[in-house]
Amino acid sequence: MEARNVLVVGASRGIGLEFVRQYREQGARVTATARSDDGLARLVALGAVALRLDVATAEGASALAWPIDGEAFDCVIYCAGFYGPRTSGLQAPTQDDFDAVMHTNVLGAMRVLPQIADALAPGARLALISSRMGSIGLRRSPDGWLYRASKAALNSVLADAALAFAGRAVCVALHPGWVKTAMGGAGAELDVGASVASMRRTLAALGAADNGRFLNHDGQALAW
Repeated sequence: MEARNVLVVGASRGIGLEFVRQYREQGARVTATARSDDGLARLVALGAVALRLDVATAEGASALAWPIDGEAFDCVIYCAGFYGPRTSGLQAPTQDDFDAVMHTNVLGAMRVLPQIADALAPGARLALISSRMGSIGLRRSPDGWLYRASKAALNSVLADAALAFAGRAVCVALHPGWVKTAMGGAGAELDVGASVASMRRTLAALGAADNGRFLNHDGQALAW
């Protein structure tokens, strides 16, 4: 079933912004977050309720609870993500790079999830945008190992959220595919519109048995 009241966290551009665009086009009410004035303006132009949020800071994440008080979101998507250094081996990250990637991709989700707990409609769908790069079972390259580590950790966060929200929401980690965004690059396989449309179909088809799964954008199961 298509969502009618959606929250997108990290929607200033790329996949998050496309989720806003597509859900608005199909008539959903959308609340979305961005850090910058430009990002907020793009959300307002699409007809979304735009909230300023920086998931990398404790103050930013804690500010989410009051604007969504009383909401009943039937779909929540955490899109905030940062790739970090483009490494090809075991080059040690700097402390700043480590903090930037882990704070956005992992700590941000751990800060946001408690804030949205009371704003979930019964049977809501909750997706953390992960990556098959975070899969240990599918790993064939050490490239981008800091990003890989952050997405593996995010998958762990998803597994715990699925346990915490069991019976209230269906929680999944979603791999969007290799997408043509600022992060994925021009040589990626999927247009952002196609990726998001595929993930929307997967989210709409989720049932209680899917809680806690790691899925490709088209709904196929992925190895942890």
